[in-house]
Amino acid sequence: MAGALVVVPTFNEIENIEKLLRSVFSLPRQFNVLVVDDNSPDHTGQKVKALMQEFPERLFLEERKGKLGLGTAYIHGFKWALEHGYEYIFEMDADFSHNPKDLVRLYKACEDDKYDLAIGSRYKTGVNVVNWPIGRVLLSLGASKYVRLLTGMRIKDPTAGFVCYKRSVLEKINLDKIHFVGYAFQIEMKYKAYLSKFNIVEVPVVFIDRTRGESKMSSGIISEAIFGVISMRFKQLFNKLEI
Repeated sequence: MAGALVVVPTFNEIENIEKLLRSVFSLPRQFNVLVVDDNSPDHTGQKVKALMQEFPERLFLEERKGKLGLGTAYIHGFKWALEHGYEYIFEMDADFSHNPKDLVRLYKACEDDKYDLAIGSRYKTGVNVVNWPIGRVLLSLGASKYVRLLTGMRIKDPTAGFVCYKRSVLEKINLDKIHFVGYAFQIEMKYKAYLSKFNIVEVPVVFIDRTRGESKMSSGIISEAIFGVISMRFKQLFNKLEI
């Protein structure tokens, strides 16, 4: 089996991508990176192609024809990782809201501590969020409590997008039956892993909101999360939720 692959979806991340990749490749443990770019108008994909000459066999690029959503980008990356034999597959944002150094901690939780899924959690030890307005903090905290109430999961940060999966988790979950694209995608993946009885751990991290580029948050993403959780819960109650 190959080692660890970090899947990084991008859309207009030209200001962040080179610095992020160099940070990942400078870590003491080797992580390869797959960038899934949605035809960024700012030429993020072209920057990645240039860097591939410097980091052969460690940096890979999958280009899609347009902006198709975060969830589908991760599903594309997960399938690529499974096809290429990776044992540990990570989700990470391109905007430095997730500290690349924490990849090592998530990896150790799965490799050394034998968890199946490790979540970089903003809320495991309080509220570890920097540069968010209070309204967004309250929205995120409220969403997390809402998810716990409806699903029964004890995960304090179910919408977290900084995650390490063991290969076995992604092999068990039917990736073609993942329906959501935003926050609800993150919840759906964790919920199906939870229902499949995988061992899940939250690793405390500090989340720092982006300082470069534009947020991809929208009202549609929030609505999807609210109603998507209800939909999943009802399907699970009536044994109609496909895992």
